[in-house]
Amino acid sequence: MEIEEAIDKAKKNDQKAFNFLLDTYWEDVYGFQLKRIGNENDAEDVTIQTFSKAFDKIHTYNSDYVFKTWLITISKNLHIDLLRKEKTAFSQRILSDDSDTINQILDESPSPEDKIITDQNLAKLLRDIKKLKPHYQEVINLRYFQELSYKEISEELKEPINNVKVKLLRAKKLLSAIIQNE
Repeated sequence: MEIEEAIDKAKKNDQKAFNFLLDTYWEDVYGFQLKRIGNENDAEDVTIQTFSKAFDKIHTYNSDYVFKTWLITISKNLHIDLLRKEKTAFSQRILSDDSDTINQILDESPSPEDKIITDQNLAKLLRDIKKLKPHYQEVINLRYFQELSYKEISEELKEPINNVKVKLLRAKKLLSAIIQNE
């Protein structure tokens, strides 16, 4: 499959085209982020977010530009956003660290009311998960309810680990949209 053909098919939600583009450009985006961040886990997280955002916005891709350059630009912007969030969170922690503050030890064990609320929330979450397509339900179940690693999920689904990561990220985004719309 050629890149242009894959992009056209991806714009029509062809899963094989998404997989082809992911496999073709994963190393380029991951390598770019690894050089910038210097941490394999963080570079992988930003790379996954890059492909998720790119696939969500693929209809906006302009073929006058090189696809790899478009991906790298998305990746760079995501990393800049991440740095801004970290900087803001760090400055807020400094402002809130008041040496005159008295630390109280809280009893964090759940009350009976907390348990009821948790059970109700879990039931609602399960109903919301059932609104997803079956392959998204399956990946969420494997990751969060059966607590399998990405590698184990990859073996279970017989899919590359990168596809599993992107599929899980998409599933979480769709689930979040379902929850917010209620």
